[in-house]
Amino acid sequence: MSYGWTEHVGELELWVEAPDEPGVFADGLRALGQLLGDDAAAGAPALFEVTAVGEDRAVLFAAWLEELSFLAETEGFVPAAIEDLALERERIRARVRGRRGSPPHLVKAVTYHRLGFAPVGDRWRAVAVLDV
Repeated sequence: MSYGWTEHVGELELWVEAPDEPGVFADGLRALGQLLGDDAAAGAPALFEVTAVGEDRAVLFAAWLEELSFLAETEGFVPAAIEDLALERERIRARVRGRRGSPPHLVKAVTYHRLGFAPVGDRWRAVAVLDV
C-alpha cells in the first residue's frame, strides 16, 4: 500500500503507487476511506456494488473516487476494502466492503487538475486532486 496526500488551499492532492493497475484503484479506495472514516470503525458493516466509467485510466480513476465520495455523502458509507474487482478498458466494477458512519462532507468534487495515471518504472502511479 502506497499513497499520500498533499494539501493545497481548498484542495487535497492524492497520489497512489501500486504494482499494477487494479492495485491503484484499491489503494485509492483505502486512502479515501482513511480520509473520511475514523468515526466509522464502530458503524454497521456495509457492502456496495460500485461501477464507474471513463474514457481512459486517469478519468476512470477520478470517476471511481467520485462514486466512492458520493456513497460517503448519500449513504454514510466509509469504504475499507474491495472484495471483488473487475477492471475493463473503460469501466471498473467492484464489490466494496466498509462501514456506515457519519463521514464528513469533505469532498466536493474530484477535479481534472493534475489528473494522471501512468506507469513509472515497474509500478503504476495515479494522481487526483480533490476539491474540499
